[in-house]
Amino acid sequence: MLTPRLTLARRVAAALDASPSRIPVLLGGCGSGRTTLLHQLRERIGRTSAQHVDVERTASTPERFLRAVTSVSPFPFTDPSAPGTTGARAAFDATLAFFGRAKTAASEPATFLLDEFLELRTFESFPGLRRVQHDLIDGLAASGNRFVLTSRYVARALRLLRDRSARFEVIHMPPLTVEDTADILGPTGAPIASERGDGDYLARTVQSLADGRPVYVRALADELAGMRGHGGPGAGAAAGPGVSDPVGALAALLAPDGRLARQCCFSYELRLHRARGYGALKAILEILAEEEGLTLTEISQRMQRTPGSTKDYLSWLEDVDLVTSRQKRYSFTDPLLRVWVRLYCRASAPSEDDLAREVHRYALPRLPQPPQDVAPPPKPHTEPAFAMAGGAGSGIIEID
Repeated sequence: MLTPRLTLARRVAAALDASPSRIPVLLGGCGSGRTTLLHQLRERIGRTSAQHVDVERTASTPERFLRAVTSVSPFPFTDPSAPGTTGARAAFDATLAFFGRAKTAASEPATFLLDEFLELRTFESFPGLRRVQHDLIDGLAASGNRFVLTSRYVARALRLLRDRSARFEVIHMPPLTVEDTADILGPTGAPIASERGDGDYLARTVQSLADGRPVYVRALADELAGMRGHGGPGAGAAAGPGVSDPVGALAALLAPDGRLARQCCFSYELRLHRARGYGALKAILEILAEEEGLTLTEISQRMQRTPGSTKDYLSWLEDVDLVTSRQKRYSFTDPLLRVWVRLYCRASAPSEDDLAREVHRYALPRLPQPPQDVAPPPKPHTEPAFAMAGGAGSGIIEID
């Protein structure tokens, strides 16, 4: 279980308990803790009063979605459609009616936790359902029931909810704090911290390397726990068995069979397949993996495409939150995904030297300054060929 973020949970609970209730919309990337929070809410509210619906896994056809939702619901269902009425539109209307009118056994408002609600756009290919997402939003806003929505697609959700009912309360999933990270490290961090002399430094290091993303923090914590028993990759030769470091753990997790290599691959493919222009978008991500902070003109020149077509490609990448534009310069939204693209979007799998070089290139600017009485973590056994140019404080890395 991810560490509960009590402030966030209380905010969602307060929105549901308001009169009239608000509709929290939890937005965050893959592994940000949205589904975990929904499961915690269902347990808090009670399984007879709240239903969790995994929209991504059940949105196939409107008819089958209606059956999937109602067949396991704790709320009684009566099909409101007229006798003999069939078809995609009728099934979707029946689903909206169920969401809007369902009651608990005690005749109280029902609570629906709709995970990945934007996946209902699957229905837009069926007759009469071209505005299915707008119909859903309008239907939920008009209902007296309670709802929590989630989505990994931030840009799309914000665009859909623009100028909609004030009942919707957008909540961005916050990154884990150093305190959250220390809680997740738990028993793993205590022995390592005692060996290093400072638990806060370890938590700050893991939180920074993971960019505060729960799925990455959890992976690093588990890898550190596994490395302690048997000096694994990243254990310094002079450190002795059982001592491991977060940079070494990150390198192991990004190896070809590593947990974060698989996680990044999932996020990369999922978002690209939800966007248009698959091949061209991969090319832009590879360009930004080589150098971030490029302008539209610079990207179009490297793409050898017109600025107009390149602007379309970039807008499609922004639409699925793969890239972010700040002051008209484009970068990866997830910095660790950029490392994965540098390692794996190539003709052959990375070597150990490639892996060590890219992980150090990513990690060094992110490592917090250790307290003066704490020794820095041992370096991985595979040393990349790099040196600090311009002195120790310059921050410039030369790669041989």
